[in-house]
Amino acid sequence: MSAIRLLVLGAVRLHGRAHGYQVRNDLEYWGAHEWSNAKPGSIYHALKQMAKQGLLYAHEIAPSTVGGPPRVEYELTEEGTEEYFTLLRASLTAYDQRPDVLTAALGFMVDLDRAEAVRLLEERLRSIEEWRTSVTEYYTPEDGPGQLGHIGEIMNFWVHSADTGAEWTRGLIDRIRGGAYTFAGEGEQFVGVLAEAEENPYATQAPHREDAR
Repeated sequence: MSAIRLLVLGAVRLHGRAHGYQVRNDLEYWGAHEWSNAKPGSIYHALKQMAKQGLLYAHEIAPSTVGGPPRVEYELTEEGTEEYFTLLRASLTAYDQRPDVLTAALGFMVDLDRAEAVRLLEERLRSIEEWRTSVTEYYTPEDGPGQLGHIGEIMNFWVHSADTGAEWTRGLIDRIRGGAYTFAGEGEQFVGVLAEAEENPYATQAPHREDAR
């Protein structure tokens, strides 16, 4: 599973309609270019591909002031909304994906209701615990990883990562149950997007001509 589709769909959804540079600006504001594959070229490519796949409407809204093609604003279709929530739920549940996928899901988890978010994270926790039980039965020597030479450190690393992931997941579940954050249907939510003319302090570079498409 790739994080870029979830990130782009989620960013467009937050605005209702957004052009490419707005999406790029938001993702850089969230630091996604540091922890995921959400680089400028990937963002623009994902927008165009998902428009072709029927997940986004592409609205041509204004002629270029520099002689290029019109600027395009994107909006989720019904299929795009369905895909967004499918990706979000899968990304919160699965434990065996790249860290950027879970990170992207955390940024949008409040689009679910509180009870569902807890349920999905509990499912993730069960998967981690089941995986740990299965691998330690066969791959973790009683005398420690050194019994298998340096190769033993591979499974040692993954077991410790699973333990850390489980501990963090339990903490997040407790915080959500305790009332942290505002989830869907609970009132006004925090929206971490930049206004149209708001300067992004984390931008990698200014857009070049029609990069705003």
